[in-house]
Amino acid sequence: MTSSVTPARASVDEAQEPSAESLERLASRYTATLSRRLGADPFDRLTTPERLRLWPAANGLDPEQEPTTADLAEAIALRETVYRLGAAIAGDLVRDPPDSRLLNAAAAAGHPVPEQTGTGMRWRLDGPRPVRAALAVIARDVIALLGGDDAGRVKTCDGVDCAGLYLDTSRGDNRRWCSMNTCGNKNKKSRMRAHP
Repeated sequence: MTSSVTPARASVDEAQEPSAESLERLASRYTATLSRRLGADPFDRLTTPERLRLWPAANGLDPEQEPTTADLAEAIALRETVYRLGAAIAGDLVRDPPDSRLLNAAAAAGHPVPEQTGTGMRWRLDGPRPVRAALAVIARDVIALLGGDDAGRVKTCDGVDCAGLYLDTSRGDNRRWCSMNTCGNKNKKSRMRAHP
């Protein structure tokens, strides 16, 4: 099974419309499958095996096979592990060793193989568990981000009820929101209403 990786973003649903600046990394996009984390009504996009297939497919990692409930449980566990590790780095806290072990195990599973094509690159998601191979691609991106030079640029959004992870690529290293289109605008509107 092969899956093409394209630079363009495809959205699973309209509620998942983060801005371009929050999409630098697959890792950030993956944790955003749960938004409004701190709110009274968090929005989870990975609620069924069918929904799990949509997200990787929209991000160039189509497993071309329906995920199982076990795949869904693994995907959610990985997402929450990635979030905890990213939030620890953003908060300058110690990373939890069990989270690091789970991330490393996910990266080692599935045996995805990058392939050069006439139009770019794609992932070959071989083996009996192609969903696991797609998760391995995500886990490897997370390891490269959180273990690389850009780890200090991982931040959590200041938006009310958000706390989403993003990579701050601003020149001044002073970005506050995962997306200016959502959290940033909400903040500006609430300030305007408070000071008419």
